[in-house]
Amino acid sequence: MSFLSIFVNVIIALLYTPILIRLLGQSEYGLYSLIGSIAGYLSIMDLGLGNAIVRYTARNRALGDKVIESKLNGMFLLLYTVIGLLTVVVGAVIFNSIDQIFGASLSTSELQKAKIMILVLIVNFALSFPLSVFGSIMQAYEKFIAVKIVTLIRYIMLPILSLPFLYVGYGSVSIVIITTIINISCLLFTVFYCFKHLKIRFFFSKIDYRMLVEIIGYSFFIFLNVIVDQIYWNTDQFVLGIISGTATVAIYAVAMQFIKLYMMFSTSVSGVFLPKVSMMVANNSSNYELTNLTIKVGRVQYIIMALIVSGFVLFGRPFINLWAGSNFDDAYYIVLLVMIPLTIPLIQNVCISILQAKNLHGFRSIIMIVVAVIKVIISIPLAKYYSGVGAAIATMVPLIVGNIIIMNVYYQKKIGLNMLLFWRNILIISIPVLISLLFGYGIIYLLPDNSLLHLLYKILLFTIIYIVLIWLLGLNKYEKQLIKSVIIKVTNTFNKMKSVNS
Repeated sequence: MSFLSIFVNVIIALLYTPILIRLLGQSEYGLYSLIGSIAGYLSIMDLGLGNAIVRYTARNRALGDKVIESKLNGMFLLLYTVIGLLTVVVGAVIFNSIDQIFGASLSTSELQKAKIMILVLIVNFALSFPLSVFGSIMQAYEKFIAVKIVTLIRYIMLPILSLPFLYVGYGSVSIVIITTIINISCLLFTVFYCFKHLKIRFFFSKIDYRMLVEIIGYSFFIFLNVIVDQIYWNTDQFVLGIISGTATVAIYAVAMQFIKLYMMFSTSVSGVFLPKVSMMVANNSSNYELTNLTIKVGRVQYIIMALIVSGFVLFGRPFINLWAGSNFDDAYYIVLLVMIPLTIPLIQNVCISILQAKNLHGFRSIIMIVVAVIKVIISIPLAKYYSGVGAAIATMVPLIVGNIIIMNVYYQKKIGLNMLLFWRNILIISIPVLISLLFGYGIIYLLPDNSLLHLLYKILLFTIIYIVLIWLLGLNKYEKQLIKSVIIKVTNTFNKMKSVNS
């Protein structure tokens, strides 16, 4: 379901985004992306509590105490209601500051549209925060299929509902309104699901301050991670919006869309492991068992991520020119500068779940804050002189220092994970990856035509070569059996459906 969700999201992004760019125009698409970066900052009001709900509810499931669980549910709902009210206050401050922040780079009509979209976002987040409690509870109960179905509906309904409005002349404001309606509707479904199928209860008793302090301490470092993520993936667009205007923001937004889709392929696998890891830690699993889990998941993630990054290195530039337009050419270099080093922390996402389950994620949060501050400091001059490429360089350097070098040492020395064994496994898989890249350059040399049909043919040919080489030289017995079992399950399901229809 995770990969089906990603597949649908990728297909929609590839089909919907170029239509969106052409219907809105480059400048208004940049404005829409700029407001999206502001929405990212409002999302940090979550304060890391969503992750805390998953962790503490999953831990309590291992212990089996329904009374404590209902008290936790009540406390989380109250906290999120307060956060929803605070969002209104913060949103009002942002609304009143729009003219001062973007007055020099946005036109009068763009400022007016920006204000309307921010008002809609305030309503969206004020309602979403208390309702999001129920989605986190579903994750803690490992109801991933239901969660992914809701995600699929979100992805599919946005283009279906927004495109008719865009074709008749409505702009970016209509998209933000439709997004809000879809989001609230999906959250209301999670409320229904939790009460109907999980039979959850809320008990609003006197607050257990000892538990509250523990949760806040845990959530605080998650919150710092969220801030870091926002600085990494949204500050550049914010800075470029102030310095360069909406056209440059549009180019950077296209690049970041590829990066975010790339990240989804990793988090779709690792994101389902926090409940499992939390229960493993609660049951005192050894570092050897946690290392094996990290290697298993990391290898699968790397096989997928290496295919994507290799394909983008080979075919990304002509694809972007065909997909978004030749004036978006810089997006290719922006993506490469970020995507290649980002691969390493993405295949180690399970390590973050282990840190969170052990409540040892504070060090990572502090390190990420430090490198994020460095990124902001160097991004302003680099963005000023080198535009979007400079902003990408400012993202790449702290990523290498903090997420790769420092954290791998920490996982090995402090957490006790055998990262040397992890990297030995990754290097083995890298051999067929590098060989497939050589074949890919051969394909480009033999087939230089970059028309859409020829480009798709080259991508398909490279993918087949990659899969064959990975199967022969990269996969171990466990991974081959894993793939075979999935094929068998899909085949059996198809045969059952066929027999029922006949």
